[in-house]
Amino acid sequence: MTEKDMYQELAESIGAGDSKIVPEIMKKMADEREIKIVMAASPPTTLEELVEKTGILRDEVEQMLDTLFIKGLIFKSRKKDAMRYYRVRHLIQFHDATILWPNISKEMLDMWKEFDHKEWPGYLDTIENIIPKPGSRVVPVNVSVSPESQIKAFEDVRQIVENADRLAVVNCTCRLVNGECGKPVEVCIQINRAADYTLERGTGRELTKEEAIEMLKMCEEEGLVHITDNRRSLGNLICNCCDDCCINWPGSRKANKKFVAPSRFIAYVDPELCTSCEVCLDRCYFDAITMDGEEGVALIDEENCMGCGLCLVTCDSEAMTLKETRTENFVQD
Repeated sequence: MTEKDMYQELAESIGAGDSKIVPEIMKKMADEREIKIVMAASPPTTLEELVEKTGILRDEVEQMLDTLFIKGLIFKSRKKDAMRYYRVRHLIQFHDATILWPNISKEMLDMWKEFDHKEWPGYLDTIENIIPKPGSRVVPVNVSVSPESQIKAFEDVRQIVENADRLAVVNCTCRLVNGECGKPVEVCIQINRAADYTLERGTGRELTKEEAIEMLKMCEEEGLVHITDNRRSLGNLICNCCDDCCINWPGSRKANKKFVAPSRFIAYVDPELCTSCEVCLDRCYFDAITMDGEEGVALIDEENCMGCGLCLVTCDSEAMTLKETRTENFVQD
């Protein structure tokens, strides 16, 4: 197999076979011998099996595995009988893992920026047409929910933190690449196994639960939307997403409910308390708030509202609450 064939095959294996940029990023990350190791690590394979499959000396394979793990091209699966290694599995994993490589160059970050702007929207269309349900979901801020609402542990961002065994934080890969908005970058919270991976790889730092909750509060004040895995059990991360850098809702597709599910809540305005200050207008990413209500008070477009609750954080009159109105839209565990 030629060098070109290996990079192209690896790109195809993660769902990026049509990309012109992804194979070029791979070439910047790994030489031909390293890519040979990556390609051989599917299905999950032991060190000895990789030596046999590639014909490369054991010491060299072991050294390359360590390097490829740090680069984000190889992952580890610890089993009772042996450690197994597997290659990066899909495009989003490749995007996030490789951008956090400590030695990533400015040139590679620029290549990822080009990909995010030119190619990612097309892949997002493809993903939306394939997945049965969104893989991520919005988690509302932990403020001012209507009394009749039933908040469950997996949709309470602070309860997610409290239920975690280990926490770490890494840079937001989207803002690391596209970060012209000026929002905080070190705010992507990793949970349990994801935290273990982060700390072993050296791409983030450990957080206490108190530090994580303070970080979430800061993110809410900064106007960042909490997003986590779309499941009932504890997920792997809490992303804190801005409205212009994050690949979850590119360009004009802000009300994107096929890739990221809304929370079960929708913002509600008490017209008697609303002072028409319009602060909430700037807080909403999704064009869900207008000042078209009676006497010019805020009005919620329920179709666009993602139920993030950012509008509540800066509503001094407490006119905003969240009401439970949607049926659940979770991926089954």
